[in-house]
Amino acid sequence: MNLEIKNLSKTYPNGVQALKNVSLNVGKGMFGLLGQNGAGKSTLMRTIATLQDPDSGAIHFNEINVLKSPEALRKTLGYLPQEFGVYPNVTAEELLTHIADMKGIVHKGERKETVEALLQKVNLYDVRNKKLDGYSGGMKQRFGIAQALVGNPELIIVDEPTAGLDPMERNRFYNLLSELGENAVVILSTHIVEDVSTLCSDMAIIGNGEVVLTGKPDEVQEAMRGKLYEMPIKKNELVAYQEKFKVISQRFFAGKLMITVMADDMPSGGFDVKAPSLEDAYFKILSEN
Repeated sequence: MNLEIKNLSKTYPNGVQALKNVSLNVGKGMFGLLGQNGAGKSTLMRTIATLQDPDSGAIHFNEINVLKSPEALRKTLGYLPQEFGVYPNVTAEELLTHIADMKGIVHKGERKETVEALLQKVNLYDVRNKKLDGYSGGMKQRFGIAQALVGNPELIIVDEPTAGLDPMERNRFYNLLSELGENAVVILSTHIVEDVSTLCSDMAIIGNGEVVLTGKPDEVQEAMRGKLYEMPIKKNELVAYQEKFKVISQRFFAGKLMITVMADDMPSGGFDVKAPSLEDAYFKILSEN
């Protein structure tokens, strides 16, 4: 299984260039696409999912030329968009049955078996007869995954799936997504660094419509080892430190402002060495773009 994206570009009618010669190669497993809101992630996901056309470029999934044969991709695609709407006054079982029917599972017995298996998989079987407007945010996201899995897709796209979930729901979602990556190409688009560091074996960071970094999360963060230093400062000292050092991030810790500085050698003034994280690499790239 392989998804190949070559020189994909997209400019909207308002003049915003959302994608600029994006090229990626994605194999089986969990692939994280990390970037801020507005970086171009959702545009890329919608384009791969055949919901909009690029201005130029090419997309191939296995033997499918996606831009020339979108229907062929849709037969093997599972998609959970950032804004996943549901019909509030129907039950999970009713809506999933309808979706299975639309995806071509026309035999009643097979459709029933498929729906029940998917509801079990996402831990919603016990509430299958509850109307969807009574579901929590995490339950709706799990239903979104269930509908994306109808038909055993080989390519699964999930766009900002954990935004707004509480920690317990997020952990449940992590477990579910990690299972999916064992048998499919799964693209996880997110602005949450923890999603990528927890789940993904490969990743890319996108900014202003361009791919600015690709690699494995652990290798990306390890590349910064020995170059990061941190120190608590007073809030009114921040500007002075930013003028003197390359401050890539700041956060409050125990009531104090903790700054992270990138440097080839230990800076003077009481800094401590900091172990690198994927978040540090992400902040570094954001500070440069």
